[in-house]
Amino acid sequence: MDFWQRYRAIDARDTRFDGQFFTAVSSTGIYCRPSCPARTPKAGNVIFYETSAAAHEAGYRACKRCLPEAVPGTPAWNIRSDIAGRAMRLINDGVITREGVDGLARRLGYSARQLNRILSNELGAGPLSLARASRAQTARTLLVSTEMRLADVAFASGFNSVRQFNDTIGEVFAMTPTALRATGAKTGQRRGAATPSDLAPGTLTLTLPYREPFDPGIFDFLAVRAVPGIELSGSGPDGTRTYARTLRLPRGNASFSVTYSPSSAGKPLQLTALAVDLHDLPALLSRVRRLFDLDADPQAIDDALAMDLRLVNSVLATPGIRVPGAVDPQELLIRAMIGQQITVAAARTALTQLSVAGSPAGAGAPGLERLFPTSSELADHGRTLLWGPQRRIDSIVATADAMATGALEFGYGDDFAGLERKLLPLPGVGPWTVGYVAMRVLGAPDVFLANDAAVRSGLKLLPADTGLSADFREVSPWRSYATMHLWRAAAKRTTLKASPGNTPEVRERPPETRRR
Repeated sequence: MDFWQRYRAIDARDTRFDGQFFTAVSSTGIYCRPSCPARTPKAGNVIFYETSAAAHEAGYRACKRCLPEAVPGTPAWNIRSDIAGRAMRLINDGVITREGVDGLARRLGYSARQLNRILSNELGAGPLSLARASRAQTARTLLVSTEMRLADVAFASGFNSVRQFNDTIGEVFAMTPTALRATGAKTGQRRGAATPSDLAPGTLTLTLPYREPFDPGIFDFLAVRAVPGIELSGSGPDGTRTYARTLRLPRGNASFSVTYSPSSAGKPLQLTALAVDLHDLPALLSRVRRLFDLDADPQAIDDALAMDLRLVNSVLATPGIRVPGAVDPQELLIRAMIGQQITVAAARTALTQLSVAGSPAGAGAPGLERLFPTSSELADHGRTLLWGPQRRIDSIVATADAMATGALEFGYGDDFAGLERKLLPLPGVGPWTVGYVAMRVLGAPDVFLANDAAVRSGLKLLPADTGLSADFREVSPWRSYATMHLWRAAAKRTTLKASPGNTPEVRERPPETRRR
């Protein structure tokens, strides 16, 4: 977007752009979200920034009226596969807090000095400033949504000391942490939230912001793939949806649940985290947001998809469809390899048998007893627990061993080309697997799985002879969402009594992609 496109967005107070850029006003010294209800400033007094960190660096403070840190994140970090986009995905996952700038630079293949220069040029702020802004946003969320002690909020947000926390809150928001917490009560952000007495010890509950519309079919997608003992799903008569699971985080194990309440005011998505190390909270928040694709811009995506005559009816029937992410990249690769040439139900059965190798979850919610097996556990026990063709078993075990030994490393900081270079040489991995992993781990928005059996089945239900391309290039860069619509259409075609989002058809790779 150029300057005047952005200026028209703030003049219209368009909420679609909240979190995608920030408006700094030189005459007041504050920065706002695009939808700020204040009077539109003169164009000559406006400077637009890609990130709130850039506004901080320039000496602006957050607007107390529109609370620009209370918005969903920008979808640009998934759309962009450049260094800036990859760096932001890792920063949001807490890499700088855990490994420092040198660790972030090493993951991206640059020196710290080069990375600082690239991010400063691209985003207006260096990695430390970007991490600081991320911590401030997490701190604000915890202050207004929970009753956590201020010291706990400081460390849960990634700050090294309470003094650093106080100084940052004062500089960014121009108020004390106590005063910032009071804004939550004024704006109703703690309305309906559980109080400490309602919750088990070590439990934290807060609300996750997102852009509407939100299609709850993502809960069904996760439900039909849920592995008993590791994942749980449920629904209520009022349309409430819940998904819960265990997972490993950098400092320890945890479990969480996400509940969507469409009948409640604001249709809140509520996260409840159990037995999580406070230092792991930023990573948990980032991964849950990625899992539910909460930083997406659904209106922009739907507008683009609806321009395709084949998809317009599906978009109108299912607005706000999301692409499910992954809370553990290594786990997702194993799931993809197991499910390549069998039905979703058969893959779930195989994963349930494999889950026996996982270690106990410890303190967790009822029904969540185990963690998904580590790569080492899969390498040690995979041959005795997996069934099917021996070559397929050998491929999965070899991949698990490569991840366990460090010979194969990939994650949120990769781009699609890098993922291909790492995964395609593996036996049993073809383009379908790489595309599926890119969709769910990287959040890549422009993946079209043309050879997927469910996609082919969904295509048969769409209008034919439209003169449009077979690979849906007209809706680029949103072809991952087109894939989700085709999976949904294929699910409705089946005679199985499955919820929307189920894709029970066989996902079969084309013969030329099958390897050794």
